[in-house]
Amino acid sequence: MTKHDRMKEVRDDLFAFELSPLYEYRTANKFFPVIGEGSHDASIMFVGEAPGLNEAKTGRPFCGAAGKFLSLLLESIGLTRDKVYITNIVKDRPPENRDPTPQEIALYSPFLDRQVQIIQPKVIVTLGRHSMGYVMRRYDLDLELDAISKIHGKTFETIYFDENNQPHPVTIVTLYHPAAALYNGGMRDTLKKDFEVLKKFI
Repeated sequence: MTKHDRMKEVRDDLFAFELSPLYEYRTANKFFPVIGEGSHDASIMFVGEAPGLNEAKTGRPFCGAAGKFLSLLLESIGLTRDKVYITNIVKDRPPENRDPTPQEIALYSPFLDRQVQIIQPKVIVTLGRHSMGYVMRRYDLDLELDAISKIHGKTFETIYFDENNQPHPVTIVTLYHPAAALYNGGMRDTLKKDFEVLKKFI
C-alpha cells in the first residue's frame, strides 16, 4: 500500500471512531475529524494538541489565527506548509475549546503513532505542553521531560519503530503552541527564536 492509501485508512478509521467520547459532539455539530495536512514524505512533522472551532468546521489543522502564525513561522525559516506535515494528537474538537483530557489523548494517540510510521519523519516538533508530554513519553524521553518553560526550543535524539519493528532515528523538538503568541505578544519573539532550531534540519 502507498503512504496515501495508508493515510486514507487512518482517515476512514477516524470518521468511524464511535468509541471516542467526542464522536457524538462531532456529529451533533456537523464537525469533521482533523486528520492532518501536508506532505506524506515530509522530514518534519508538527504535532499540536486538538482542533479548534475553525479546524473542526473545515477538517484542516491550524487554519485559524494560530495557524496563520504557524505559517509565518514556517516562512521565517524558508518552509511552507506543503513541505511539512501538520497534525494533532487528538483529532476531534473538545467542547468549549478546553484542553484534551488524558483519556482523550490515550484514545487518539494510536492514530498519531500510525501517522508517524507512515510518514517516517526525521523530526517531530511538538506544539504545546500536551503534545510535548505525550511525544516525549511515547518515545522514551521521560527522563528529559520538564516544564515547557524550561525545555522549549530544545532538541532530543531518540528512535521510533516502524510496523516491521525496525528502529528509525528521530529528533524531537519542543516548542510552545503558536496560540500562546495570540495571548502573550512576548511569545512571538520566543517562538521565532525557537523556530531557528529547525533550520539545520531543512
